[in-house]
Amino acid sequence: MIKIVLGVLGLLTIWFAAVFIKDFMNNKNNLEKDNTWGKVTSIGFVTNFFDTLGIGSFAPTTALLKGFKQTHDRVIPGTLNVSCTIPVVLEAFIFMTVIEVETVTLISMLAAATIGAYVGAGIVSRLPEKVVQLTMGVALFVTAFLMLSGQMGWMPGGGEAIGLSGAKLIFAVAGNFILGALMTAGIGLYAPCMALIYFLGMSPKVAFPIMMGSCAFLMPVASIKFVKEEAYDRRASMGITIGGVIGVLIAAYIVKTLPLEILRWLVIGVILYTSVTMLKAAKKTAALAQKIAEQ
Repeated sequence: MIKIVLGVLGLLTIWFAAVFIKDFMNNKNNLEKDNTWGKVTSIGFVTNFFDTLGIGSFAPTTALLKGFKQTHDRVIPGTLNVSCTIPVVLEAFIFMTVIEVETVTLISMLAAATIGAYVGAGIVSRLPEKVVQLTMGVALFVTAFLMLSGQMGWMPGGGEAIGLSGAKLIFAVAGNFILGALMTAGIGLYAPCMALIYFLGMSPKVAFPIMMGSCAFLMPVASIKFVKEEAYDRRASMGITIGGVIGVLIAAYIVKTLPLEILRWLVIGVILYTSVTMLKAAKKTAALAQKIAEQ
């Protein structure tokens, strides 16, 4: 069954890659002018390297794109989804083949996240810049809080189960649907999905194939919508994809583990700072819009 799941994932990814590359090639002479290949590729390498080790990539990528002024706020959600799709699919292929998860639980949660993303991407791709900035600011704050909860031991520690049934399975499916929709707005799925898995008494080990598999399935579907709506940064997305693939392979097959405690605290601090800057930008955009309306 896992081979069938991975086969479907492979087909989805090929579909996404065809749409993405076609759009990129059609616009290769009209790429964004406010970023550079070196910076976006480096960002992709760093964030996806640590993503493979369980840090998560959305919030750090947002922080670095924002900090180095590599793209506009309005297209950050689309850029995150498009740029991280292929690296995350690669992670999913690696982890879903080495860690056992009960089939019904895995497939149900993956499908729920994918459907949620399809619904969410259609909404987020059309949001105005002010709403995107506000949403991203809140999303980053929530992500930082969830990471802090993990560091402080406030989240449940999980159990031994590798699958769910009955009410717990229904709850897990509903929760992953919501997380899939929220991910298209820039809320990384790793931390909240891990919290959901722990809360339901599942083994911490199964968090990796479920959360990485969920992202891997939902991202091609959501990203195709972002590409078609032209709600993403082409240069940043391609650069992060290239750097990200290299980062994933090195982390998974060469480095494998690192002492990440200090890094997690640093990431939490950076995410909180970026959250504040996003919220300030949303306030500034709103004030500017009101001033224009009054003139």
